[in-house]
Amino acid sequence: MAQITITPTLALDDAELSFTYILASGPGGQNVNKVATAAQLRFDAAQSPSLPERVRARLLELAGSRATRDGVIVITARNYRTQQQNREDATQRLA
Repeated sequence: MAQITITPTLALDDAELSFTYILASGPGGQNVNKVATAAQLRFDAAQSPSLPERVRARLLELAGSRATRDGVIVITARNYRTQQQNREDATQRLA
């Protein structure tokens, strides 16, 4: 399993992240309203076995409006024209 390194002592299992792809607004040429390239990352911080309790509390505090009441962090990345680039962008923003 792949891991996302946050700090030298903290890493998230890639399986804890879920992605959906949605239509992106903005530039994109002919495919702008036809191809779902924006990536929406969901990470259940409240239930994550990878996070110590103090890190979880700090993460949810920092997430602000990006966290749901249930402790799921949602990040939408739409800066790039490909799903892969937007997926990487969302993952980096979470880290």
